[in-house]
Amino acid sequence: MAATRNTIQRDLVLQAVLDLKNHPTPEEVYEHIRKQHPTISKGTVYRNLNVLVDKGLLLKVDVPDSANRVDHTLKSHYHIRCKTCGRVFDMDMPDMTKEIKSMIRDTNGFEIEKYGLFFTGVCPQCSEQK
Repeated sequence: MAATRNTIQRDLVLQAVLDLKNHPTPEEVYEHIRKQHPTISKGTVYRNLNVLVDKGLLLKVDVPDSANRVDHTLKSHYHIRCKTCGRVFDMDMPDMTKEIKSMIRDTNGFEIEKYGLFFTGVCPQCSEQK
């Protein structure tokens, strides 16, 4: 019975991330689920987010100087965070992983295993409000 419960809870967590569509923090996922399932614990949500990331069903987004987020888009892509409102968006630009790794290897001799590229700026909505 425990395996079924975990699967149900995992499905709730995955569905919450899909519903939110905005690179939610684990806390935002928890609050979203809690509205319909008030007895779910924060630990259960966080644990299941980690499992979903480990299984490759969600992407963990490391956000500099802010809470980490989760993303349902699994293909390689970049992110930008609005410094005014704090929201995180996908960047619509080509993946440059091969080029970046090649440049690093050619100039410094390193074989890159992992890297993160994260942009910061002001989103169109916040720009309009100024």
